[in-house]
Amino acid sequence: MPTRPLLLLCVTLIAACAAGNTTPPRSGGGFHPAQLAKSDIDRVAEAHQREIFIDLRVLTEKLYRRNPRELKKSGLPSVEAGLVRIFEGRHEWKFPELQGKRGTDAIHLAFRDDYTGDRVLAFVAGLGSMMQIAFNDKTEFFVIDDLDPQRLYNAARNVEIAVWKLSNARMVPGDLYLLSNEPAGPVRNLSFEREFGKIIGSLDILSKIIADKENRTIVKVIQTLASAVFLPIK
Repeated sequence: MPTRPLLLLCVTLIAACAAGNTTPPRSGGGFHPAQLAKSDIDRVAEAHQREIFIDLRVLTEKLYRRNPRELKKSGLPSVEAGLVRIFEGRHEWKFPELQGKRGTDAIHLAFRDDYTGDRVLAFVAGLGSMMQIAFNDKTEFFVIDDLDPQRLYNAARNVEIAVWKLSNARMVPGDLYLLSNEPAGPVRNLSFEREFGKIIGSLDILSKIIADKENRTIVKVIQTLASAVFLPIK
């Protein structure tokens, strides 16, 4: 068998084994043979993806600590147990209480008056699965993979919309569905805003890198957040 087809077959097999739909693994030290099947763009994409989910985990912990009633709805004993369930389980971002919804459909659940489940789970799992869809539902990338910069750009805009909803959407009595930033009062807390900004920045930078590398054009969308709709990812 010629060398090139054999190499392509090996890369395809490695990529198939590495495909996953949960969070990306932590970066390991040392050399692994799979590194030979990665381009520089693949490594950059993995680095940005890791940082995105590290930031999302930090945000999830903050949300659970500000909204302890939501953790109780999941029947979990601690914030750490909630984090492990979301970020370390092989669940493919599918949770029974989310009614089979992923992506922006799951985010919408967090802001429905008739939803009685864990709103933090719905919000975070919706964001996580939406971004994973933008990453082709993979947690490792190889030369045969093809990321779409438009998807990543759209995902960044969707995170912006989700953040606006988090800070502004209210239940019928007038209370916020979920507590996050505290812009007023004796102690201002804008830590949520900073973490979300890092996620949005990572998605935007990666989309630009891929677009420039592959000479693609990103169609930019301008919306007013108060009336914005989530952009398609698939």
